[in-house]
Amino acid sequence: MIYGATGYTGRLAVEQAARSGLDVVVGGRDPERTAAVGAQWGSEARPFPLDDPGAVRAAIEDVTCVLHVAGPFAVTAEPMMRACIDAGVHYLDTTAEYPTFALAESLHETASAAGVMVLSGAGWDVVPSDCLALHTARRVAEPERLTLALRVTGGFSRGSLASAAGIGDLGALVRAGGRIVEGDAAPLTVDFGAGPTECAPAAMGDLITAHRSTGLGDIRVYLSADFPEAPDGPGPTAEQRAATRYQAFAEVVGRDGAVARSLIDTPSGYTFTPASGVEIARRVLAHGAPAGFQTPASAFGPELALAVGDTTITDL
Repeated sequence: MIYGATGYTGRLAVEQAARSGLDVVVGGRDPERTAAVGAQWGSEARPFPLDDPGAVRAAIEDVTCVLHVAGPFAVTAEPMMRACIDAGVHYLDTTAEYPTFALAESLHETASAAGVMVLSGAGWDVVPSDCLALHTARRVAEPERLTLALRVTGGFSRGSLASAAGIGDLGALVRAGGRIVEGDAAPLTVDFGAGPTECAPAAMGDLITAHRSTGLGDIRVYLSADFPEAPDGPGPTAEQRAATRYQAFAEVVGRDGAVARSLIDTPSGYTFTPASGVEIARRVLAHGAPAGFQTPASAFGPELALAVGDTTITDL
């Protein structure tokens, strides 16, 4: 099931899944809009609200995996996560909201006992950066510290802007000595391939996912993003998506002072996210999934990001 199928990213995910030949049920809150998306792609449509646990459970109990793309995740993620665990259904979402990753991590033992995978960040945040973190960490014999920097641009959907609005409110969080603590607000300058770019400290989900994937206890995350005051339309046009590239940079420092740096270059997040979310769902449907809280790289390895077309990793 793709829940949130009537939204900007949801419609792109349904199209991706239908073209990939997956057996898809579309879900959403609005009956008419959900039915219209289902009719467009020849998929069963199931409208249901998330504030009725019984309705959620009944709607998902015969599906294998839910790809949840209905934000804001601060409101929608927990009822769907808990319903999936209760029904024995694997859960994926495309959040970029730090609290949602923290929630998923907190449900690890409950999900493990139920044999259910809970994986937040099946989209651009955090598939590329998570896979890059593990890839780069493996280039160092005894890795100790990880720095990640993300570069996103090219227009945003209303949902993304709503999610991003809360990032600054969390302050400059870092992971130090294995714990999430307040860090300093000093920026970091990174060359993503087009010259120096200033990136600000950001409380991104990578503080949780990279720790799960790499085992590293010292992690800092930075972000450079061109957020407009208001989006034009529901999200970037097909032409804007095609013309846009996103990047992430990773630096890992080892115990002996050895340093490895790598860069991942991907299509626009709005091209990458539907493709990666559907690719993860495809793998779950075909091969199952490890139980408990997982990340893209912990569940499927650092090569997962390269399964999304026109994505490259360069070791610097």
